[in-house]
Amino acid sequence: MSITRYGSEGSTGTGGQHLPFSRAVEAGGWLYVSGQTPMKNGEVVEGGIVEQSRLAIQNCIDIMTEAGYSLADVVHVSVILTDARYFTSFNNVFREVFGAHPPARICCVADLVVDCKVEVDVTCFNANRIK
Repeated sequence: MSITRYGSEGSTGTGGQHLPFSRAVEAGGWLYVSGQTPMKNGEVVEGGIVEQSRLAIQNCIDIMTEAGYSLADVVHVSVILTDARYFTSFNNVFREVFGAHPPARICCVADLVVDCKVEVDVTCFNANRIK
């Protein structure tokens, strides 16, 4: 089994800092996407929980697409919210994205090291990608 790392050469976080981890890692048909926050070009995009949720999920989708995976391949999502009151709004965005075929999910409330409202990671599986 081979392992492919995406974005290990130089992901950028807030303030332009180099992040010491891969955006995603693929092994044996599985793709593990690192937690994504609502960031563009290394900076958090302002907005409420709906806008930030959409961007965090879209950042995951962009990485999945780069690696050759699609929404149909998502088997699990982890979500961290900074306030429990965001739960319903996040669920509405989640429902928009995943529709009638949602993946398994965990959602918790915790502080984040980035000043934003949400962080999302995804795990995908595609048997056709097994090497």
